[in-house]
Amino acid sequence: MADNVLDSTGIDFTKFERVDHTGLIPAVVQDAANGQVLMLGYMNAEALRRTLESGRMTYWTRERQTYWVKGETSGHFQNLKSASYDCDGDALLFQVEQVGAACHTGERSCFHRELTS
Repeated sequence: MADNVLDSTGIDFTKFERVDHTGLIPAVVQDAANGQVLMLGYMNAEALRRTLESGRMTYWTRERQTYWVKGETSGHFQNLKSASYDCDGDALLFQVEQVGAACHTGERSCFHRELTS
């Protein structure tokens, strides 16, 4: 990462890099209408910048090692409504308008499986 401070946001991304050596931080995504947690993704500074500038959720995919705009292939876009970060500066929270399913399985939320004891 060449630029640690995002000019458009004023966020110093170096504080997030303490989470791990990759510079990726967890991005929790929540439905702005009802509060349902939809998914967990990962972002670096560029993914965050792209998200804030475009209004469409953009992630860094660890598997493919590239940027990914949610909905580019499925049409199930996530339109950004608000963004915040936690008190420790090690996680992001986004509220979105979810178009269609958030999960690649077709479920509304990636958190559709319950743990049983």
